[in-house]
Amino acid sequence: MTCFHRLAAFAGLLFLAACGAPKARDGIAAACSRVEFEGSAFTVCRAQPGKHDLLLADRGADGKPMRDFDKLEARLGERFPRLAFAMNAGMYDPEGAPIGYYVEDGAVQVPLNRKDGPGNFHMKPNGVFYGDAAGWHVATTDDFAKAKPDHVRFATQSGPMLVIAGKLHPEISENGTSLQTRNGVGISADGSAWFAISDQPVSFGRFARLFRDRLGAPNALFLDGAVSRLWDPVAARRDVGADIGPMVVALQRP
Repeated sequence: MTCFHRLAAFAGLLFLAACGAPKARDGIAAACSRVEFEGSAFTVCRAQPGKHDLLLADRGADGKPMRDFDKLEARLGERFPRLAFAMNAGMYDPEGAPIGYYVEDGAVQVPLNRKDGPGNFHMKPNGVFYGDAAGWHVATTDDFAKAKPDHVRFATQSGPMLVIAGKLHPEISENGTSLQTRNGVGISADGSAWFAISDQPVSFGRFARLFRDRLGAPNALFLDGAVSRLWDPVAARRDVGADIGPMVVALQRP
């Protein structure tokens, strides 16, 4: 990351701190804020090590994909009151099952997918968002396969990568004509996981630069587009729309 990008990221963090969003609700501190970047509106949610726990959730008690936020309360049980935010977290088949590598509660449910094919998932390099004993990470699929991290607690594979070691994905144009509501995740230098969702249709390029230039994330991964949805209880926001697949859940620690 260049000095300019570091300064821009720092200024972005100050901007987030200054936003007038609700600071807490029912004992849960706000983790999400509205920002503007390059003339577009986004909501960004920060999960912080030591303050939040992250998990992935796909199937409910009946063993079927939940497909919506409304089943999370039953899925989380006594942990539900600690919900800071939830967001869709990766691409899925027509039944709602992940199409890429997927680990939930330490158990591998879908193996790493390194096949070629159509669509955003196969826009190589794609990548993996995962958590292990060392923290939270975003890595290209190839780098993840080479590293073979131990004791992966959760993981979701999606694509394409948005930012790779501080550079935009080579196939992403500066501002393409494809405009969609998009969501993704990036990891900043302090180990925070930044989740972003565009509040209006944006290009891949602008979305990628949000992570690199505003959020200070040298590695970031696209999670999905068009169906992107966020549940932010503190702001009383729960997006509705098309069925979703796996969800990432941030819980405030007791």
